[in-house]
Amino acid sequence: MAPFIPQGLINPELNLFFALILGIGFGYVLEQAGFSSSRKLAGVFYGYDFVVLRVFFTAGVTAMTGLLFMSYLGWIDMGLIYINPTYLYSALTGGVIMGFGFILGGFCPGTSFVGAVIGKIDAMVFIVGMFLGIFIFGHFYNQFEPLYTGSFLGNPFIYETLGISRAWFAFMLVMVALIAFAFTQMIEDRVNKTDARVIQQRPSTMLPSMLLIALMFIYLFLPVERPSNLREMPPDELIEKIHNGKAFVSTHRVIHQLKNHHDKMVLIDTRDRAAYERFTLPGAIHMPPGDILARRWKAFFKRDGRPKVFFSHGSDEAMVAWMTAARAGYDNVFLMDGGLNAMFEELFIRELPDTTAYDLQKRSTARFLRDARTFFLEGGAAASTRENRPVLIAPEQSEVIPVIGGC
Repeated sequence: MAPFIPQGLINPELNLFFALILGIGFGYVLEQAGFSSSRKLAGVFYGYDFVVLRVFFTAGVTAMTGLLFMSYLGWIDMGLIYINPTYLYSALTGGVIMGFGFILGGFCPGTSFVGAVIGKIDAMVFIVGMFLGIFIFGHFYNQFEPLYTGSFLGNPFIYETLGISRAWFAFMLVMVALIAFAFTQMIEDRVNKTDARVIQQRPSTMLPSMLLIALMFIYLFLPVERPSNLREMPPDELIEKIHNGKAFVSTHRVIHQLKNHHDKMVLIDTRDRAAYERFTLPGAIHMPPGDILARRWKAFFKRDGRPKVFFSHGSDEAMVAWMTAARAGYDNVFLMDGGLNAMFEELFIRELPDTTAYDLQKRSTARFLRDARTFFLEGGAAASTRENRPVLIAPEQSEVIPVIGGC
């Protein structure tokens, strides 16, 4: 139900209900397209009926075009789309088996259920064979596993393999689809000896074809970054978070993490590279404010569920970084209150509070600061903390986008 559920437009509890409605609609479309007939499905292999090719090519191009533009507009998060990993041996073997099954039985798994629902006996036999194959595979999985998981290729992009951009690959795929439509129609008419008058009476596909080409041509020249998205935080909400203090994380909380070797927050140093190289907090990563919206950091902000805490010497640079991230709609981002200056003043400059104070809260805070000062002043304490805490490595400059395909 993307983009409705991720954007909060539809209650997630209704997911299965809408899946049922869409499934019924999908089955109806398959039936109306004639996919309940094994002769029509097998016709693509014999050259007398290419409806299957045209339907699946249309579905692929439509889904691709929708995903590209909705992702650009921020309506769909590509990072939430699961893609099956690629195992070369099992993909080749499965393709061969399904291809033979398609030719011999005249159905694929989805269309077999459509045929069975309307009483096609051959479709029912096909389903029985399919479940028999599933049983055999599951029962003898240990024997099939080396083949099933052999030659793991990860999640490769076709356009990356070809060395072209995603936009150009999409444009080329649309052109290939349109050429395939025209070419297969010619083959079909020749094999079936279609009368010339029937051909002339067909509705023209020129207008939708030109619209599709125009859309993909526009996508080629769109700016790399979209200007906004549905998750973008309104300015008044941004200001409210600053005024009510919800945007800040206390220096005590950061000190507690460093002192106890925790990794519950990601510390982000927003100062310049020279200052970061000279000194930074243990485990902190470097991310200047200008890099916040870079695509190489997008997956980090969306997939790492830990709080991200920006800091600088004071609050200026960190405030710019936080406002950029929060305004862009990234969740769980905060600002270290007072920055490094406030932390150093708490730890090394300001006189420690009375550890024997009557107020329990003040006494607890005083003991915490006393122990923290001792910890950081002890020889090698900060160095050992840097060595022991895991450090998040910054992504490479080259853009890596999740695979958006699948059957």
